[in-house]
Amino acid sequence: MNIVTWNVNSLRVRLESVQEWVRQNQPDLLCLQELKMPDDEFPHDAFADLGYHCAVTGQKTYNGVAIISKQPLQNVVCDLPGLDDPQRRFIAGDYPAPGGDSPLRIINVYVPNGQSPDSDKFDYKRGWLKHLRQTIREYLRSADNLVLVGDFNITPSWLDVHDPTKWQGKIHCTDTERLILQTLLSEGVYDTYRLFEPGGDRFSWWDYRGDNYSRNEGLRIDLILSSSAMLDRAQDCRIDETPRQQERPSDHTPVVATYQF
Repeated sequence: MNIVTWNVNSLRVRLESVQEWVRQNQPDLLCLQELKMPDDEFPHDAFADLGYHCAVTGQKTYNGVAIISKQPLQNVVCDLPGLDDPQRRFIAGDYPAPGGDSPLRIINVYVPNGQSPDSDKFDYKRGWLKHLRQTIREYLRSADNLVLVGDFNITPSWLDVHDPTKWQGKIHCTDTERLILQTLLSEGVYDTYRLFEPGGDRFSWWDYRGDNYSRNEGLRIDLILSSSAMLDRAQDCRIDETPRQQERPSDHTPVVATYQF
């Protein structure tokens, strides 16, 4: 089973690129962030033609998340439980596991950016992550097979930053954000990428400004977090930079985890 997270930074702009990537890689679950389109404009037919089902929650211009899957999801939730929030940043559902195993609870999130540590948007980010932690705690009580993916807008450590001195104290890299991420992980999910790649210098996001991609001046902020049961099944987790090298790419690139059932 292949599970992918990818912030596409406008599906309208990147649709052909996403379709081609799906044709070539055939993921079981593709979790997209930053759709930047309302639900009624989502291109369901484009994915149905490739043999996929879509669970979507979107809004005009900003945010929006979707789970594209080979089998339809059950028990889909499109609001972060306990939080009254018009921003479309959370979607979850149950995906049938191969061989009749317990279903996989898949959660796709687009965590708020936070803007700067002294802003109201940073407070919103902290509150949003608090609700996410509570939700993951509840889900883990009934779902051994759980994978939480998305654009977290947080670097887990300085290994995930091209220049720690430059980013010291800045958004994505603050001690506060990392502590909040650690408390989320303490609920029982694990950074799957680090199981296979203990070193640095591999990133999932590069700013459009300047020549950051060619200089590999990026951050790793797109994560795949596995429950202990799913971590035991993990065979690989990698960053695929191919889409970032194309014309008019997203500033993010896919992260792919493979599990054996």
